[in-house]
Amino acid sequence: MTDNNHVVLWERCLKIIADNVPGPTYERIFLSIWPVKFEEGILTLGVPSSFVCEYLEEHYIDLLRYVIYREYGEGTHLKYRVLIDKENKQEQEWESDSSSQAVRPKPILADGNKVLPARPVAAPQDLDPQLNPKYNFENFIEGLSNKLSRTAGEAVAQSPAKTSFNPLFIYGPSGVGKTHLVNAIGTRIKELYPNKRVLYVSAYLFYVQYTNSVRENTQNDFINFYQSIDVLIIDDVQEFATRTKTQNTFFHIFNHLHQNGKQLILTSDRSPVMLQGMEDRLLTRFKWGLIAEMERPNVELRRHILYNKVRRDGLNFPEEVIDYIAENVDESVRDLEGVVTSLMANSMVYNREVDIEMTERVVRRAIRNMSEQKTISVEDVLEKVCAHYGVETTAVSAKTRKREVVQVRQLAMYLAKKHTDASSAKIGKLIGKRDHATVLHACKIVGGQLEVDKAFRSEVEELEATLRKR
Repeated sequence: MTDNNHVVLWERCLKIIADNVPGPTYERIFLSIWPVKFEEGILTLGVPSSFVCEYLEEHYIDLLRYVIYREYGEGTHLKYRVLIDKENKQEQEWESDSSSQAVRPKPILADGNKVLPARPVAAPQDLDPQLNPKYNFENFIEGLSNKLSRTAGEAVAQSPAKTSFNPLFIYGPSGVGKTHLVNAIGTRIKELYPNKRVLYVSAYLFYVQYTNSVRENTQNDFINFYQSIDVLIIDDVQEFATRTKTQNTFFHIFNHLHQNGKQLILTSDRSPVMLQGMEDRLLTRFKWGLIAEMERPNVELRRHILYNKVRRDGLNFPEEVIDYIAENVDESVRDLEGVVTSLMANSMVYNREVDIEMTERVVRRAIRNMSEQKTISVEDVLEKVCAHYGVETTAVSAKTRKREVVQVRQLAMYLAKKHTDASSAKIGKLIGKRDHATVLHACKIVGGQLEVDKAFRSEVEELEATLRKR
């Protein structure tokens, strides 16, 4: 194909893109891209910075796949040529994620994950470990809040299933780097032991695969596949809560792998003792190895993370901007990176340098959005109510008619029904192992008491305020 032809094809792509993205984004992002070459089925696009690459991959990769397929043909691969030094005209090639190959759209799950084949694969090199190579130890910033988890993770990566950290159970709130760390462990293991069968999978995807195998009567293939894994990484294991049949199947897979000297790595948003709705025999096994907590990063670690992110993207932020973000955005690593991305987007759209005024505006908006988007779980409600009244969460599930325990259980059910999207059946299962009728009765009792008891109403309002602040 001649240079002229491949440039014409890119211009056709731009016409489609212009109809599908906001005007400012099209002008600042897509018009900054140029077609470098199209050879042997590989389209190379020139981009002004690594930030643009990441922005495209995160927000517009499906659109790119579609237009490239339409204009350049099926099977076209995408590469970027990044301008990393404008003065010396130094460039670096960056291969797009494999999902950027231009193909006809294929059915995928609602969460974007592909379903793994049910039958075991013949050789390790044929198994896609589903790891994200961008998450590695080199760009995982260490601090006091994650030092134990990282140290244990490196030990497991060096000697999988040969340490006392089996299973390795890592827990902490969303956005502190759990997924990054377990991907880094898996990636290092594949580097050191290429013949090991390593697999990363979300607990939700595991559940979907299992239910599909039941529907298609291929449970044996499903179990055989997972029992063939050498290093199994399950992310967000709290998703198994209340899914009894999935838990039973995972229990048998866990036992088989552990007894045969295979490594298990699990993550959760809470510690095993707080995993309501999980079978006791599974919780016992989660405690066999090491339980490591990852906390929210402190100011010093947040500052290091920001410096690393800015340097990696080839950006130039004033020091006062870095300090302001680190001191005011304290929820998670994901929120920090989101603010940096927002700043760069604002800088490109409005064609101005990042300064403290822009940063203050973006951070204020980000903090407001974080506050609005915080979700409350049934477990959060139960924990808050039990802590307020000095009752152990385990007591709520006990068969007792003690007035104080019954009241705590009923109030937790009422608040869970009011502040979460969970069904009455799920609330009952997680709070006291009751049925949905008990939840509806509890809501009626608490609602009636709120209407006539002013002191109780005030107490409940205080509890609701603490839930919203969590």
